[in-house]
Amino acid sequence: MLRRKLLLAVAAAAAALTALTAVILYNYKQEQTRPSPSEVNAWVTTGDQSSLLAPQEPFLFRDSADTEGETAQSGLPVIKVNPDQEYQTMDGFGASVTGSSAFLINQRMSNDQRNALVKDLFSPEGIRLSFIRHSVGASDFSVDADGNPASYTYDDTESGEDYGLERFSTAKDKDVTGLLQRIVDTNETVKVMGTPWTAPPWMKYGEQIHNGWYLNYAEPRVYAAYAQYLARYIQEYKALGIPIYALTVQNEPEFTTADYPSMSMGAEEQALFIGNYLGPELQRQGITSKIVAFDHNWDIAGSYTQTVLGDAKANAYTDGTAYHCYAGSPEVMSKVHEAHPEKEIYVTECSGGAWSEDFGDNLTWLMSKLIIGGPRNWAKSVLLWNLALDAEGGPTNGGCSNCRGVVTVDGQWQSGYSRNVEYYALGHASRFTDPGAVRIGSPQAGGIENVAYRNPDGSIVLIALNPGDEDRTFSVEWAERTFSFTLQARSAVTFKWQS
Repeated sequence: MLRRKLLLAVAAAAAALTALTAVILYNYKQEQTRPSPSEVNAWVTTGDQSSLLAPQEPFLFRDSADTEGETAQSGLPVIKVNPDQEYQTMDGFGASVTGSSAFLINQRMSNDQRNALVKDLFSPEGIRLSFIRHSVGASDFSVDADGNPASYTYDDTESGEDYGLERFSTAKDKDVTGLLQRIVDTNETVKVMGTPWTAPPWMKYGEQIHNGWYLNYAEPRVYAAYAQYLARYIQEYKALGIPIYALTVQNEPEFTTADYPSMSMGAEEQALFIGNYLGPELQRQGITSKIVAFDHNWDIAGSYTQTVLGDAKANAYTDGTAYHCYAGSPEVMSKVHEAHPEKEIYVTECSGGAWSEDFGDNLTWLMSKLIIGGPRNWAKSVLLWNLALDAEGGPTNGGCSNCRGVVTVDGQWQSGYSRNVEYYALGHASRFTDPGAVRIGSPQAGGIENVAYRNPDGSIVLIALNPGDEDRTFSVEWAERTFSFTLQARSAVTFKWQS
């Protein structure tokens, strides 16, 4: 009898152990299929400048199931980050190394100051800019070795033509190429885009000058020579260790002025030049640099881009179109994308200046229209104008007299420079979003503007802006996890977490 009771007890214990094991295994499997808690890092810039890309105390996601009632009851807007909803692949963020910027950094800073600035702008220890534009020849921000205004191309002649490009030389770009080489050494993955403001004067119709007019359409040899001129520029920069990733055909082609180097180029002419001359010439020489059309303001983009991209020959050689911020709104880029989804979109120029000095206003505009609004309307790059200017907004070459650089080179600072609002706006994207990142789904919610990316390493980046005049609290939802955050008025935040 005792033996029987003992056997029953052992059997009961075994059954209990089996049941307990089953429960443990079930719970384990549930935990394995549930997303693990992820740490969220955040950096904030406030309109009152109390925080400037300032890191916040890291925090964890919470289970959405645990907070669903709280969120619904509070009525908080929710940004639902969806990594399965993919858009464009990003090239990066940056600014222009103009002749003025290069002169100031090379000639008005000590070597230690210069190294520190380049490190701050282009290395992982700073804001890690990844895309640079520069002018092919002179622009409205070009100077000579003494800092005086200078207009030039790579093939200027005292008289007559030079169809063989025998006088071609990039020597006057010495400050620019020197700085670009330093930047490429600091960040070897940085992309460089070239943009001409004018062709050599001897190629132009009418007065043969740098400032204004247009190509001599009556002389077919001009188009062939100009295509060879641009190809020669790409090859010579490559020989200097500066690979040219992309070339826009003409800066602001619908505008010409006697005040600084410029040249008009109508849409039909640009299509002809790309399709019959520039594209075939680059292909003949084995040059793979991308050809980018337009490069002007949002408000006049429609008919121009349609004419170029609607031309079969030009379309075959054209990678995409580029835009400036000075008129219109970024939504026009989405319309171009709808018409030509296979073509890339770039924001290539936008400048702040003394016309708007309030930090909070500028931060809000830059984040809304460019850092968030640009990529949300398919831009794969966002570039500002001058990388550096002095305290007077110069030195200039007949253009904007009150523009502001990403940084200001000023001897009153021990570092040799000060950071402007443009630095912080760019930094909210460039420091955390890697080249090759893919924009992913993140619908706008409750007045909080945002854009999200998945980096090549799988990490998620969410950039958000509160453009309003009052603090706002919102929730972020991702993979059955959520967190809430309060953002001050006219302030921006970047969140980053591992996927």
